[in-house]
Amino acid sequence: MGQNHLENGKRIDEDRRHFIGGSVGASLVGAGMAAGLLSTTAMANATLAQGTAKTNRMSNYKADQLERVTQTLLPPPSVPKHDVVAMGKPKVVEVRMTVEEKQIELENGTYAWVCAFNGSVPGPMIVCHQYDYVELTLVNPKSNMLAHNIDLHAATGALGGGELTLVAPGEEVTFRFKATKTGTFVYHCAPGGVMIPWHVAMGMHGAIMVLPREGLRDSDNNLIHYSKAYYVGEADFYVPKDNKDRYKAYDTVMGSMNDVLTVMKSLIPSHIVFNGAVGALTGRGAMTAKVGESVMFIHSQANRDSRPHIIGGHGDYVWAAGNFADKPQRDLETWMLAGGSACAAVYTFRQPGLYAYVNHNLIEGFLKGAAGHIKVDGEWDDDLMVQVKKPTAIV
Repeated sequence: MGQNHLENGKRIDEDRRHFIGGSVGASLVGAGMAAGLLSTTAMANATLAQGTAKTNRMSNYKADQLERVTQTLLPPPSVPKHDVVAMGKPKVVEVRMTVEEKQIELENGTYAWVCAFNGSVPGPMIVCHQYDYVELTLVNPKSNMLAHNIDLHAATGALGGGELTLVAPGEEVTFRFKATKTGTFVYHCAPGGVMIPWHVAMGMHGAIMVLPREGLRDSDNNLIHYSKAYYVGEADFYVPKDNKDRYKAYDTVMGSMNDVLTVMKSLIPSHIVFNGAVGALTGRGAMTAKVGESVMFIHSQANRDSRPHIIGGHGDYVWAAGNFADKPQRDLETWMLAGGSACAAVYTFRQPGLYAYVNHNLIEGFLKGAAGHIKVDGEWDDDLMVQVKKPTAIV
């Protein structure tokens, strides 16, 4: 077995191979142990991240010294209200998520079973600042059939919290971690074995943004402002078809499992969508902005690579790898998002109209569903673009 930590008289197994290889049965047994454990305390980093030896006093605070705040989680694409620059000392940010196992309509009568954090695909965005603590309560109602947990890529140790948060139906668990790294990060369910990719392919993922305490900075150390933020969660679904080439429907989540796993092994999704359905970010669900407004877009993909692109716009500032410790790239047309990660981009809109926000693998964007809209109000600037001559017959 791997090394164990002893805390409050209970052992936490840190053998990743054993954990990831576990079956559903083992996960359910483990849920009873995990639900009774207290979280470990992350060691405070006493130096600045960029190699300086100067002690950063903000990193030295312990959770019991800090103010507690409750963050109201919002269904995507909305992002919780937050300060761009941190105010005062770090905080303990309390969040609560309830898992829902349910069916959603992907498009035009095609349904898929999902396991959804707070009932949405993707799960809600969490926002904090570096050196804040995130204290998360995960609730698995007794009406559910499956064990669930949460692995946050922003967290350090215990499989991102996965080992400390495994809960059977009818249980809840609370754990805490210190946000030591800045950036945008994916979180997802990881209950063990084949359950990991299956749960992720059923929409059980989301993102967390950890902002630098001093705010986002450009290459000249100027503060990057944004007045609005949206969260786009890209998800790939694998809906089986019957022998007449029609999408199948299932009465229970477990009833869909074997067929869905078969399609998953082909690595060919039936749907690739933004925010849980084809067209979810169009029409009444479209994102909005005004000319002159700077908007942040956080984009996650827990499984596959993607290529975010604003048709008619750009990425003025882009953190393609999601790492805010890096200076942002400038003026990109398209940026590459690696599967299992989240990226961020800020764009100041300069013209009104309807913009398309897409995965620029256009097959995935338009034929599979990974596309949305941004409606921008304001006055048109002929200096940026003008139709010099209307279409006429060729002379």
